[in-house]
Amino acid sequence: MKPLSYYEQKHDRLADDCPVRAALDVIRGRWKPSILFELKTGRKRFSDIQSALPEVTAQALTVQLRQLEADGIVNRKVYAEVPQRVEYSLSKHGRALSNVMDALEKWGMEHQERERQAEAGAAAS
Repeated sequence: MKPLSYYEQKHDRLADDCPVRAALDVIRGRWKPSILFELKTGRKRFSDIQSALPEVTAQALTVQLRQLEADGIVNRKVYAEVPQRVEYSLSKHGRALSNVMDALEKWGMEHQERERQAEAGAAAS
């Protein structure tokens, strides 16, 4: 049995019984979907991800990247250089999420449009 990392999810018995909950537990987090979107196009340095997501603090980004790494979704590669260079990329397991994230994005856009139309209809009444 491997030791539990600080960043690993606590064991959730409900996730054992529900594959959807298990999947949502992995991608749940304020910045995780955005991080996954940024890494979808390839390997990125921490500063590249932070520049793409200017609202995220360095601490929050670090925690969410480490959680994704602990779940096997993201690979972290440290280069022995001065200054140290660290790059993040999706693991094979993480790349399998691409279709799911694309479907969520499509659904989200449709949902946003539906909400806008409902608000416009309510305002016109």
